[in-house]
Amino acid sequence: MGGIKRISRLSSNHMEILAAVCVCFIIWNVFDHLYFWYTMIQQYVMPSLLSRTKHIKQYGEWAVVTGATGGIGKAYAEELASHGVNVLLISRNPEKLKNVSEAITETYGVKTRFIVADFSLGRKVYPDIKKSLKDVDVGILVNNVGVFYDYPQFTTEVPEDKLWEMININIAAAVMMVHIVLPGMVQRERGAIVNVSSAVCCKPTPLVNVYASSKSFIDYFSESLHYEYASKGIFIQSLVAYFVKTNLIPYSTCIRFLMLDPKEYARQAVRTIGISRRTSGHLLHSIQFSISCWLPDWLWVSAITFLSNMVRREQNLQPVKL
Repeated sequence: MGGIKRISRLSSNHMEILAAVCVCFIIWNVFDHLYFWYTMIQQYVMPSLLSRTKHIKQYGEWAVVTGATGGIGKAYAEELASHGVNVLLISRNPEKLKNVSEAITETYGVKTRFIVADFSLGRKVYPDIKKSLKDVDVGILVNNVGVFYDYPQFTTEVPEDKLWEMININIAAAVMMVHIVLPGMVQRERGAIVNVSSAVCCKPTPLVNVYASSKSFIDYFSESLHYEYASKGIFIQSLVAYFVKTNLIPYSTCIRFLMLDPKEYARQAVRTIGISRRTSGHLLHSIQFSISCWLPDWLWVSAITFLSNMVRREQNLQPVKL
């Protein structure tokens, strides 16, 4: 009988431990969900109720936006201009730059400038950019310029020129633009840098591997910059965006239902400057990003492969198996 009682006590102790673990798990999940909705309110609800114009303008007179003639870049430039910030646009098409620049000045009454630069050419473009920005009070830098795959494919099938294009545009451009404008921000002890990453930065993403990896670089680059320069008055943000209707993804028919309009996206995203160091920029995207972070890798990879094969079929290409 004594042995049975000891077994009973041990079993009871195990059940108590298991119950305690379950309670801790439930409490952790409750607090995790409460924290998520707290951040959503902080990032998207409160800024929409309060004017952010004074806050945005405090960083400086000018905002520099790369890849500014379409999509997220153009929408950011317009949204910043709506807050009374002068904008300097950088892109490779002089005609589009001129048209966007004139339209922003006419619509929002701010000063505009533009620099013609093809970031795919590598380091040769930066001396002229540095010279043009020498005497500009750059308060906000939006590193938006980027390039995507022509279609999803295995890494060894991507042309070498396309690989270098992604390295030069998606990685080097952000690093070099920060290197150019950051010294002035540090000297003035104010400034904000928005580095446009992507939601695919945080999961293994086959068939667009190099693009996803370049956005992982941007995400970690931004986080490290924060720790280097936050004490000097510089705000650094990693923008982990989901799908936005841009020219970056020309084959978007199969995922159009997931995409936001660039203006709608920028309206919320700009309001997070100075508030969130890492954000998806929009409430809908933040919910999508939170869900994707909870997904196991195998399920994420399966979903990406499914979407990639839908895109390949649109391009009259054979689907692939991993």
